[in-house]
Amino acid sequence: MQEAVGEAPAAQDATQVAPRRHLGVRHAMAVCVGMVIGAGIFRTSPNVAQSVMSARTLFAAWGLGGVLSLLGALCFAEMAAAFPHAGGDYTFLSRAYGRRLALFFAWSRFSVIHTGSMALLAFVCGDYLAQLANFGPWSSSVFGVITIVVLTWVNLRGIHLGLGTQIGFMVLVLFGLGSVVVAAVWVAAHGASPQTSLSASAGSEDHTAFGTAMVFVLLAYGGWSDAATLSSEMRDERRGIVLALVGGMSIVAALYLAVNWGYLRVLGLDGLARSEAPAAEVMRAAFGKPGEVLIVFTVTIAAVSIMNALLIVGARTTFAAARDLAGFTRLGSWDVARGTPAHAMLAMGAVAILLIGFGTVTRGGFSTMVDYLAPVFWFFLSLSALAVVVLRVRYPDVPRPFRVPGYPLTPILFFLSCLYTLYASLAYVQIGALVGVAVLSLGGVLLLFQRK
Repeated sequence: MQEAVGEAPAAQDATQVAPRRHLGVRHAMAVCVGMVIGAGIFRTSPNVAQSVMSARTLFAAWGLGGVLSLLGALCFAEMAAAFPHAGGDYTFLSRAYGRRLALFFAWSRFSVIHTGSMALLAFVCGDYLAQLANFGPWSSSVFGVITIVVLTWVNLRGIHLGLGTQIGFMVLVLFGLGSVVVAAVWVAAHGASPQTSLSASAGSEDHTAFGTAMVFVLLAYGGWSDAATLSSEMRDERRGIVLALVGGMSIVAALYLAVNWGYLRVLGLDGLARSEAPAAEVMRAAFGKPGEVLIVFTVTIAAVSIMNALLIVGARTTFAAARDLAGFTRLGSWDVARGTPAHAMLAMGAVAILLIGFGTVTRGGFSTMVDYLAPVFWFFLSLSALAVVVLRVRYPDVPRPFRVPGYPLTPILFFLSCLYTLYASLAYVQIGALVGVAVLSLGGVLLLFQRK
């Protein structure tokens, strides 16, 4: 972050700091799948079902989401190969548009994207736990707050989940997805019909409904922007990342389509649209209470693991950015004894809990958090999509081991899809979106008073 962004990097700098190229296609593909698949798929499908009129449209949305995510991943792969850096998006935006906008992005991660994602996952965790222990309308929120408090306390004590544990959590998520598909096959084999029709029974679809569905679909596909940074570690500099991303995203899309088939086969479209924990309902229909308990355990562990990763990574991003800002000394401090950015972690935990309260008051919970973070997320992703073109113009001599296929059409298509999703996230202006944009704007005002 201390680097003067306005200066073009020397070609040798990019190679000197490049990570070791040690990943084969199979390894990178596995990491890609693990980065993308999370707890979101266990909760986003009902919101998608609420915005479409038929099973065919629902499958089209999930398929399109996979294609658009792949386009974005290819764009990020070029930038990661040319400018390998742990900062990811922050580095790309800083080089393309300047340090001040990159700091604006860091603010968005702290106040909206990372903390909003933590609150969103807390509601996923709470919605599923409430299937087993429901003590009123606030059950999900209480479970969510307890989860964040415990995670913050654990991380403040310097206790971190290792890579092996995170891989174990990924295996659990894949097991959960497979269980839903097996349960649906079991129900179908016993001749049971879907609980409701495969088409919406009432209401009419308008021109923004499909865009709203895509907001939730692309949320479930999130994570590919991190997966694309693997390009700097591929043994095959040119084809390796393409094969890994195409293979990995194809696997993710196939799993998502299979799981949604399972939801529809057991619950039907209307049943899926009304569900707050579709995987739990499918497992209960197939295997009774033991099946429901198993999937609730799986989803809870998956959500907790991702929240933990967000807290660790997000707090360090906040710590690093705070050191570049005047007046944020405490956020930029480091607890040497425990090896943690303690104040940044406390701040993130506190904001996430406030957002859970916000979601509870609006009675939207999970949906409110999507409204809150989606416009901000897609605004910056639009800038990142365009950064591929900007960086080629600003730094034409920097070596690019991988170049996005179909340039400039591919980044332009991805940029336009980001703009459409940004529009869709604001088309029905909800209070969550308004608050998210307001919080982002507050960061812009603060940055206006920062010294260069």
